[in-house]
Amino acid sequence: MNSGVTLKVSAKSNPNAVAGALAAALRERDSVELQAVGAGAINQSIKAVAIARSYLKGAQLDAVCAPSFVVVAIGESERTAISLLVQRRKLEEKAANLEH
Repeated sequence: MNSGVTLKVSAKSNPNAVAGALAAALRERDSVELQAVGAGAINQSIKAVAIARSYLKGAQLDAVCAPSFVVVAIGESERTAISLLVQRRKLEEKAANLEH
């Protein structure tokens, strides 16, 4: 499932800035993809998802993510990356799912 918006995250990315971009995109659409190559980039991506969840609470939204592997082109080579498909959910849906 391609969300149309892909944010590429590096080990040097500021997780607060990525979280802001992620939260803004999730206010406008159902899902966003984060792509990260390497442990440092994956770490920053996960932090960004956690921070974005707090940014979205005021809009009664939450974010959940599903990881997968993807191959990305970097220069003239290909690398395996982690793709986090981040989807928005309304907070009421989350509470209903927890009851079951």
